[in-house]
Amino acid sequence: MEPIRTGVIGVGHLGYHHARLYHTLDEAELVGVVDPDPEKAARARDDFGVPSFRTVEDLLHAGVQAVSVVVPTRQHHAVAMELLANGVDVLVEKPIAASLDEARAMVAAAAEQGRLLQVGHIERFNGAVIALLGAFQAPRFIECHRLSPYPMRGHDVSVVHDLMIHDLEIALAMDNSGIAAMDASGVAVFSPTEDIANARIRFNSGCVANITASRISVEKMRKIRLFSAEAYVSTDYSEQEVMVYRKKEGPVPEGVNPMMHITIEPLPVTREEPLKLELAAFVECVRERRQPIVTGQDGLNALALAERIVETIRAQG
Repeated sequence: MEPIRTGVIGVGHLGYHHARLYHTLDEAELVGVVDPDPEKAARARDDFGVPSFRTVEDLLHAGVQAVSVVVPTRQHHAVAMELLANGVDVLVEKPIAASLDEARAMVAAAAEQGRLLQVGHIERFNGAVIALLGAFQAPRFIECHRLSPYPMRGHDVSVVHDLMIHDLEIALAMDNSGIAAMDASGVAVFSPTEDIANARIRFNSGCVANITASRISVEKMRKIRLFSAEAYVSTDYSEQEVMVYRKKEGPVPEGVNPMMHITIEPLPVTREEPLKLELAAFVECVRERRQPIVTGQDGLNALALAERIVETIRAQG
């Protein structure tokens, strides 16, 4: 089979790695990149031996079939809409767009054009998350912590849109029963927007998610914990590890410490670069014409929840 002709628009820090991985995938052919910065464009051009174009139109003329959009969020809508209108399948980085109206327009355009729209919520391709979602359903309590030191980029938006949105999308994937109630708090410390935030979400199923994100932490932490009546699961995104603590069958024997009535075992995890898995899955969906794991609607739902959280925080002053 002929490889899918791919391109990347925006080859900065993350976009460069999109280009790098498309260049290595057997199922894809990187046909060109676009970036207004001549140094970034030249680096990708020279490293991967492909043309660098000045405009989206130039890339379209190269016969591209699928494109990663890795430009600033405020440009997602304009770039994606041009690609979709020209029959190109799109993977757009998270968050899907700068506003809900733009996100809705992108989802509608993809449907009207019969094109795929995938959103780059990369944690869904983390081996630990794949193992977790495959082995554990219907949690009663979800606890997420995503903490990191202050970044030198990306701090022009709320930490909710920057970091927390990853865990919001995963929580929505675990429980799609709808949101019954939600409360949130957050503070700005170094930037004009929230640098630390917490949201407590109650789903219609009764499940509760407590999600914290911070970019003013001394140490990095990316963990999610799930609780049910029978098991507790601890997942470390960074280490790609999942540990399951499960109550043994039957009552606790008299005189036995209940903690001795628990089994502890790891889930098998396939450790692979998440971005590589994400791009490979996108290319496969383009070839087979099936919906991606994280659709445009999934990205829209995550953005809608992030917007609601930010509105709640700011309404409190």
